[in-house]
Amino acid sequence: MLNSLKALGAFMARRAENLLALMLGAMFLVFLVQIVFRYLLNFPIGWTHEISVILWLWLVLFGAGFVLRESEEIRFDIIYGAVGPGPRRLMALITSVALVVLYVISLPAMADYVAFMKVERTAYLKIPFNWVYAIYIAFAVGAIIRYLWLGFSALRGKAPEAFDPTKAGSGV
Repeated sequence: MLNSLKALGAFMARRAENLLALMLGAMFLVFLVQIVFRYLLNFPIGWTHEISVILWLWLVLFGAGFVLRESEEIRFDIIYGAVGPGPRRLMALITSVALVVLYVISLPAMADYVAFMKVERTAYLKIPFNWVYAIYIAFAVGAIIRYLWLGFSALRGKAPEAFDPTKAGSGV
């Protein structure tokens, strides 16, 4: 049972990465269309800018909520790397509790805002803004689940990995 859950999780993680890559590819293609129309055809179009902005918003929030690993998150490495596993566990627990509380508190207000924004539409494509901002709800729920998991891991005695500057890279 546990192995099949791990396999399902790995499969879903790969599909989330695939979706992120598709969004990035679509944003790049739309950007190229915008350049061709503006500078080669001397006919600026606005929908390409609108799609690029929406895709960027979705890329950032979807990626942060479902693709980014805990070890890839931004930290104060000078402090974090200088302490042992016990203080790292405490930092992870405090951070997890604080973020879960903040996201849970903000979730109802953000859901109301997203629902309210169905009355507004984007300028060119007339996409309802609740569709544009709906990704925040998914991001917040993903972040809540992630930080609950990290907090419970810290409580069970699992310290987050220490930062190893010899293995730092650009993600490639």
